[in-house]
Amino acid sequence: MAGRGPVGVGIIGAGVISGTYIENLKSFPDTELLAIGDLYPEIAEAKAAEYGIASAGGSEVVLNNPDIEIVINLTVPSAHAEVAAQAIAAGKNVWNEKPLALDREAGKATLEAAAAAGVRVGCAPDTFLGSGMQAVKAALADGVIGQPLSALFLMQQPGPDLWHPNPAFLFQYGAGPLFDIGPYYLTALVQLFGPVASVASIGTKARERRTIMAGPKAGEEFDVTVPSQTVALARFESGQALTLVLSFDSAVERILLEVTGTDAVLEMPDPNMFDGELKLRRPGVDWESLGTTKAKSARGTGALDMARAIREGRPHRATGDLAYHVLDIMVSMAESAESGEVVQVESTVQPSAPLPADWDPLAATL
Repeated sequence: MAGRGPVGVGIIGAGVISGTYIENLKSFPDTELLAIGDLYPEIAEAKAAEYGIASAGGSEVVLNNPDIEIVINLTVPSAHAEVAAQAIAAGKNVWNEKPLALDREAGKATLEAAAAAGVRVGCAPDTFLGSGMQAVKAALADGVIGQPLSALFLMQQPGPDLWHPNPAFLFQYGAGPLFDIGPYYLTALVQLFGPVASVASIGTKARERRTIMAGPKAGEEFDVTVPSQTVALARFESGQALTLVLSFDSAVERILLEVTGTDAVLEMPDPNMFDGELKLRRPGVDWESLGTTKAKSARGTGALDMARAIREGRPHRATGDLAYHVLDIMVSMAESAESGEVVQVESTVQPSAPLPADWDPLAATL
């Protein structure tokens, strides 16, 4: 046991996603949200006033608080590695929003620094811990489709420039649909099939410049510096195959997530969510529902599991190693798109243990 009672947590990064984390971390009896910091202290102070957080200001209010054991790093992707390094240097465990980093070198440095300091790294997405993906994992383990053979994952939409008030970063280095949406889908697949061995991909851009369509900046144009569509193939170490399409260039909005086995096809919920319906189709038979799951919690679930794991002295589930393997897959896909060659994925990782059937985020277990 490392200490007793609820685990003190602090947030660095008071942007849009912080609201969801704040609500959930305050609702979990096993975590205590003590402070929030931001590059712009006034934003953190406004968030603290809105949600009743005791301490707010710059990042130092989190890093220098001796009662904070986990830093929740909700900064922009380009700052993930830097802020994680600051948290580790302060002797804190760190939970990163996805992706872990923007390149392999920074990702490795984060994990190596944490290992040397004797602290933990956790990383989003934690949606695979939701009821939907946990049900999919259990269904495949029960053999509902026979031996899994392949997966078809499609995410197509016109792009966040239609609705996001400040979408430029989603079309630039560290984002695009591959780095923005890819972590959800690839993390889910690693949980189902195991590590990826090799990839081949094509990256394209429909336009070199796009226009903000909503909010106070509507009408402003920005550069598109990364592919806004990625089409990829992946081979898993276990032999299964993936066809993946991630697009911000489609007039059709569509999410299709299917796992094909020797006996049937499973249509699964969106791994960007924590719940959803599972459907099964056997040869010559129409789709049948296997049930609709209900989410027990939302973003922050992985941080809660890490907090409990710290107290219980066990491994947490949404690990830095898992996030690094997903980062390695995405970087390999980007490299393949540039080179036109198949790229071997050097890292590996094992799927995380499933959550216990009686897992309850609202129980006080510490």
